[in-house]
Amino acid sequence: MSDEQKRSGPNWQGQTAPPTRIILLRHGQTHLSVERRYSGHGDPALSDTGLEQATAAATRLADHPFGGIDAIVSSPLSRARATAEFASRVLGLDVTVHEGLIETDFGDWEGLTFSEAAERDGRLHRKWLSDVDVTPPNGESFAQVGQRIAQVRDDLVDQYAGQTVLAVSHVTPIKTFLRGALGVGPELLFRLHLDLASYSIVEFYPDGGSVVRLVNDTAHLQTQRV
Repeated sequence: MSDEQKRSGPNWQGQTAPPTRIILLRHGQTHLSVERRYSGHGDPALSDTGLEQATAAATRLADHPFGGIDAIVSSPLSRARATAEFASRVLGLDVTVHEGLIETDFGDWEGLTFSEAAERDGRLHRKWLSDVDVTPPNGESFAQVGQRIAQVRDDLVDQYAGQTVLAVSHVTPIKTFLRGALGVGPELLFRLHLDLASYSIVEFYPDGGSVVRLVNDTAHLQTQRV
């Protein structure tokens, strides 16, 4: 859909005001991604592959596949900020950091594999895998992430009303954006796969309506393994 189509006439749901479009880009690979370890508030840098993925994601923006982008916001963590900087160079836009886009705080499970966390806190870990209110030891629950992302959404819709924003973040915040836009239950958080350096798109309308236009697009990574 072109920018002109986006901003002219009612859509099929009857909304006439343009939505705020948020293009969600997951950061590229780190060494913890390779080892399948929980990576929350820890701050590993992008790996060489991650740098290649960030470059590919940014290069795709040069072809304007998603229409014009008005602003770039990023998680404060270096893996997201580095990914955002590649897009910044292509688009000629500054990167604004939004603290709310940070990944889940996995607490004492930070840096552990799935198996290691399950062995350390078996009953708690099993419950955490199906209950958004369960908190990792000294960490943050998915319900708390949901509250945080709801505030991020409101901030972006208020500040960039009717515009298109590139938001560079992490797997749980992106899933949470998608869940909110779809209006579905927490099962999405546990069943949806999102690749590194993938694109997803959500739109939020002034009247409270929302749609999901794209999920886990990795066309720019066809020659890479993520």
